[in-house]
Amino acid sequence: MASFDLVSKIDEMELLNALQNTQKTILGRFDFKGSEAKAEFREKEQIIEIRAENEMRVKTVLDILRTNMGKRGIGFRGMKESEILNTGLSHKKLTLTIASGFDKDGQKLVNRLIKESGFKGKSQYMDEKFRFESKNIDELQTLYQFLRTHKDMTLELHMENMKR
Repeated sequence: MASFDLVSKIDEMELLNALQNTQKTILGRFDFKGSEAKAEFREKEQIIEIRAENEMRVKTVLDILRTNMGKRGIGFRGMKESEILNTGLSHKKLTLTIASGFDKDGQKLVNRLIKESGFKGKSQYMDEKFRFESKNIDELQTLYQFLRTHKDMTLELHMENMKR
């Protein structure tokens, strides 16, 4: 019987690489000369904080970060963006909160989408991941693509432990 585990997380090493590339890009751009703009990852809080002198630069840094994340294969679904806030001293900041794991709403959403898809197999939630089992491996792959590309899905999903 074929199976796989569905997890909701972002690859932190790729995220750090994207942040380093963002910093290199900021340092190399003429419009950021003399600027204190930066994007940094706070691992304990699981947030990315973008700081700059004005809103336009914050939005530009965010756009650069998104471009670098896209090049690294990191999706944006697992991030919640805050509003641009004043930090004092005429600086602005934006916070991206990284969601990992399935909260109650995420579990309900995945279960609802499984029922919508007509999946003929077994699914169970265990220890921060969903395990799907079926006799047909093609059906598992179809379910995975359905869940990842569904318009209601708000989490970044990845497949682990694919077994035939």
